[in-house]
Amino acid sequence: MKEIPLFPYDIFTPDAVRNAREVDDEVREFAPAVRLHDGTVMIARHKDVTAGLLDWKSFSSRSRPWHDPNSPRPEILLTDDPPRHTQVRKVIQDALSPRALERTKAVFQQAAEEFVAELRAREGEAVDAVGEITQAFIFRVLPDVLGLPKEGREHMHGFSQMVWATMGPPGELFDEAMRHDFSAVIEWLGTACDRDAIDPDGIGAEIFRAADRGQVSMEEAKLLLQTVLSAGADTTYLTMANAIRAWALFPDQYEKLRADPKLLRNAFDESLRWDSPSRMAGRITTCDVEVGDLVVPAGTRCGLMFAAANRDPRFWAEPERYDITRDTKHSLGWGYGVHGCVGRVLAQTEAQALLGTLVREVAAFEIAGDYQPWMTTVGHGPISQPVRLTFA
Repeated sequence: MKEIPLFPYDIFTPDAVRNAREVDDEVREFAPAVRLHDGTVMIARHKDVTAGLLDWKSFSSRSRPWHDPNSPRPEILLTDDPPRHTQVRKVIQDALSPRALERTKAVFQQAAEEFVAELRAREGEAVDAVGEITQAFIFRVLPDVLGLPKEGREHMHGFSQMVWATMGPPGELFDEAMRHDFSAVIEWLGTACDRDAIDPDGIGAEIFRAADRGQVSMEEAKLLLQTVLSAGADTTYLTMANAIRAWALFPDQYEKLRADPKLLRNAFDESLRWDSPSRMAGRITTCDVEVGDLVVPAGTRCGLMFAAANRDPRFWAEPERYDITRDTKHSLGWGYGVHGCVGRVLAQTEAQALLGTLVREVAAFEIAGDYQPWMTTVGHGPISQPVRLTFA
């Protein structure tokens, strides 16, 4: 077996983050596994990332690259292995089950109808697909569904920045993020997610009722609510914004979708494959693991690179093409194995409401300005993408 080769440059600088697609693809093509200068190993080919996600015993979630147990983001669920992970995950699975979310569909749908009606008044203008469409919608509706109080919701974007900044390595982007004063965000997060503050009819209250049943502690219930608040917002609005961007860049696919709206779920899943909102998941090896003709030693902190794997030409035909009829069941955008996205039904419910209403009402999207990437090391996607809407 050969030694894991050293990758020649830092993949987390501002320039690398601006060009993350090209950089991550370069990592994937360099070798089955590459070592970064800090010793972290990156694995980016579809076959190997899939195997790593499925083998939680060899690729443990208990530690990850740049793991800081004192970071301000919730340390639960994503940082557990079975059997503890299974026990905690069931709380979220029950709270976000299709049956539990059935009653929220009407809430999301009514909000989407009102939201798109507001957008109609801006027909022909350049509108930001993120800040003025997908993020604006999620930040308006998701806290209602979770049962959070109205006060302080302006801190949701700061919470996103705080969470994703602490996932990456020390460096220029990390330092820049940490220069912000997050004290007001942390204070809001602590009070807004208290049991006494939330609506007893919201999803958040259901998580606390699991604590009443002894499935988790009260403190863990609060952490789980904070986890859902983050995971249910950031990756969802980025994926929906990418869908809108794809519809502008691939108008033939959007026409096909408007002709057959039943393809919406697959179109959403394809946008998740085409430009995944998370570059990687962190793991630590518990034993020596073979990756191709290389061996990753036990105790190595690793990055399993979703986005690069989702564009691996060894697995996908024309991976750069957005195709709403593509078979996406082996896409890694939702994760895989025991850590597969527990909020998938919630994200699809949000997307069905907003994107479904847009598909019905908007005849075409066109790009109306430059794509601005979200400058975080691990989160990936547009923080701004101006588009122009032509209504039917």
